[in-house]
Amino acid sequence: MSFSIRLSEDERLLADSYAKLHGLSLGEAFKKAFFEKIEDEYDIAVAEEAYREYVDSGKKSRPIEKLWEETNT
Repeated sequence: MSFSIRLSEDERLLADSYAKLHGLSLGEAFKKAFFEKIEDEYDIAVAEEAYREYVDSGKKSRPIEKLWEETNT
């Protein structure tokens, strides 16, 4: 599948610079950025769900020092 996007001249220069900096073609740079964005949003959604589950469970966090004390005894 292929697609095209319209860029201003400034956007095109920035995209070209980014691609060259990372040794990528322009298409590869856009593809990499697109999938990294998807991955970041997925990670955020998973983290938010895990946090909600933690809060809803009623558990409380405690200082790491307490855990160290428990493991040393």
